[in-house]
Amino acid sequence: MKNVLRFFIKIQLKNSKFVQQVNGFTLIELLVALVLAFLVLTPLLGFMFDILNTDHQEQAKASSEQEIQTAVDYIANDLQQAVYIYDHTALTTNANSVPTSSGIQDQIPPVKPAGVCTSSSTCQPILVFWKRKFLSGAITLSSSTTTSTTDDAFVYSLVAYYLIKDGNANWSNAARIARFEISDGVLAASGTASTTCTGYSDTYIDANHCPDAGFQRFNLNLVGATGLTNQMNSWTTASAAYTQQPVVLIDFIDQTSISTNPTCPTGTLSSGSFMGFYTCVDVTNTTAQVFLRGNALARLQTSNLAYSSINQSYFPTASIRVQGHGYLFSK
Repeated sequence: MKNVLRFFIKIQLKNSKFVQQVNGFTLIELLVALVLAFLVLTPLLGFMFDILNTDHQEQAKASSEQEIQTAVDYIANDLQQAVYIYDHTALTTNANSVPTSSGIQDQIPPVKPAGVCTSSSTCQPILVFWKRKFLSGAITLSSSTTTSTTDDAFVYSLVAYYLIKDGNANWSNAARIARFEISDGVLAASGTASTTCTGYSDTYIDANHCPDAGFQRFNLNLVGATGLTNQMNSWTTASAAYTQQPVVLIDFIDQTSISTNPTCPTGTLSSGSFMGFYTCVDVTNTTAQVFLRGNALARLQTSNLAYSSINQSYFPTASIRVQGHGYLFSK
């Protein structure tokens, strides 16, 4: 009997040891597993972080490239109807973005109206021109209860593109480009229904087609202004204050200053003092070459945004040369 009991006790002890071995881990085993997991997962997590960071950087570059190309295409389409383009002699400003001499730059923002740009901001006109603006179906020739006949019209507009750099929290820490435009109204033909617009002696087809506040047509027969350049640069705004505000076309533009004047083709003059946006203008041939440079770094960080040869891949560029196809008409 003793031998039988001893036999069963041995079997039970063996089974209990086996269960203990298969149902748990020792503290040393757990520590070893944690160390191995750390050694394996840490490099993998770093690798994944690098992939995500690289993808974020490439997306920022791609976005800047697309926006720069879209902006330069928009400006090119705008310039195609230009009838006169101002060069840098009409847009010269000093270090505080204040015009250094009288001329067209005294008649447009930021000088007029005051407050468009703060005194501490850079708000420099880079590209200013007159163009013919197309208005579809502006003139009603005849109408009835069922049908109406309309005709298109062209009016003159003064367009200005600015480079703006300030501390506005709504925009990036880099620079941005804004567009300002004022247009003429649609004059009424002799013997047709017309209306008088406040501040203007001419009559217009209706109150919906009055000139923009501050608009005044250029005069090619000014007394004392010899030559087309002097006549166009002698333009002055109407007495009414502007109601239009510059509208931002694109943000994340390089704010790096130009240490020396950019090199322009022979016969053209440069306008602008920032690498992010400048032009080469040929007044005689109504031609402008536009240069833009974005700043993708401003999408990724809030400091150290200056251009250098090391980070140039974050500063996509685009340029285009456009000749205006409009024409000047003076009664």
